[in-house]
Amino acid sequence: MITEKEKMIAGEYYLAGDPVLVKDRRRAKNLLHRLNVTEYRMTKKAKEIIKELIPNAGANLYIEPPFHCDYGYNISCGKNVYFNVNCVVLDCAKVTIGSNVFFAPGVQLYTATHPLDAELRKTLENALTITIGNDCWIGGNSVICPGITIGNGCVIGTGSVVTKDIPDNSLAVGNPAKVIRKLNE
Repeated sequence: MITEKEKMIAGEYYLAGDPVLVKDRRRAKNLLHRLNVTEYRMTKKAKEIIKELIPNAGANLYIEPPFHCDYGYNISCGKNVYFNVNCVVLDCAKVTIGSNVFFAPGVQLYTATHPLDAELRKTLENALTITIGNDCWIGGNSVICPGITIGNGCVIGTGSVVTKDIPDNSLAVGNPAKVIRKLNE
């Protein structure tokens, strides 16, 4: 029998109140409290907390507190990833981040989504993966919506809301974000 956690990660409808998921979120919140309140600066202990929270990270993951996520274990990233202050990653589904990716303050990545049907929405939710390629810069207060892929070498302008996939080496801005030109050509 498939668990609610397996359903969640697979993008199927699941019960967020499942005891295993509640326990996993509580664990993440406890680690985040230590990171965001107790340490609040990049110390040896903060690096240990980040490694425990996000075990699938490459070398040099740097997070400026405060930082928020649902689980942590659904986030994987390459080397040299930087999250500035007030970033939020709702990682109910996989969030895959390449190497050399920089998130400005207030960036939000949302894998979580909900059914459009009001009756289903009362009990169920689902999530869609987010993928961000290598060498990207995501501008401040940008929102990356569920199911989005951002290609390699992209820049997302400040305040953008990314609702559609962005091809490699593109500058995308606006709400909704639109590619305004190719980069490196």
